[in-house]
Amino acid sequence: MLRFLARRLLGAAVILLLISAITYFLFFFLPSDPALLSCGKNCDPQNVALIRKNLGLDLPIWTQYWNFMSGIFTGRHLPAGNCPAPCFGYSFADQQPVWPTIADRYPTTLTLAVGGAATFLTVGVGLGLISAWQQGKFFDRFASAISLLGNSVQIYFIGPIAILVLSTNLHLLNRGHDVDWANAPLSSVTGMILPSLVMSVIFWSNYSRQTRSLMVEQMSEEHIRAARAKGLSERYVFMRYALRGAMASIVTIFGVDLSAVLGGAIITEVTFGLHGLGSLSVQAVLRSDLPLEMAVMLIGATIIVCSNIVIDTLYAFIDPRMRLA
Repeated sequence: MLRFLARRLLGAAVILLLISAITYFLFFFLPSDPALLSCGKNCDPQNVALIRKNLGLDLPIWTQYWNFMSGIFTGRHLPAGNCPAPCFGYSFADQQPVWPTIADRYPTTLTLAVGGAATFLTVGVGLGLISAWQQGKFFDRFASAISLLGNSVQIYFIGPIAILVLSTNLHLLNRGHDVDWANAPLSSVTGMILPSLVMSVIFWSNYSRQTRSLMVEQMSEEHIRAARAKGLSERYVFMRYALRGAMASIVTIFGVDLSAVLGGAIITEVTFGLHGLGSLSVQAVLRSDLPLEMAVMLIGATIIVCSNIVIDTLYAFIDPRMRLA
């Protein structure tokens, strides 16, 4: 198991290094001049040249990339001031270190993503299991229709409706607000219930159909028939043998959907007016704030890669054959 984790960690490090290099070179080879973006609209050529030197843009590109990467781990001293680790540079727009801004925003995005994932996994897999158990009956047909309906709606459509009905009219749930785990943990939980529910709709619909299909397929396998021949109860065979066989595929699907979960969190933040990494990335793009854009992309990639390591570890526990892969 340790060798399996070591291989995955080494592979993750290589992937993150490649992502950081591609991201850095992509942004700094754009037509827009980073020095001109940092200087602002009303800036003479002398100031642009001075900013270019201060930012180290006159150095070879590989040297710039090395300085950027080393600053993430050891910090850097920039003309705008000392930038402690992890240093992603200074924002072009507000001339403040990028990391404190991200550290203030990421708890909202992370809470929304985790809450939404927990909701759609619980609801989706649960409905799929019940549908497979009640195959061909009324609940199966009803759940299939609801799943199809849920899969056809979008967050920006169902979000305002949920706010209007569940929050404004019925006052059942909080409209949604940013989290503050240090000072108001209970309020942080209640403020994320409605956004998490809305974000989970488009996902649990898919997981419900996938789980039902996988369970029905598993129930027709030879090892299931062998378990029945031993005299084991149908419920025990369903939960012990069929579910374990289907869980490996469900975990795989969830690993593929991780990037979609972060994308859904971004759309949900905009819909509910939350101040997370999603709204921050949109703001950075609109203001052409390259250091902030790069930091958001790298942190998002790191979250996805690390989450996939966790998924691979769970997969290895479910199917020990994966440890040899």
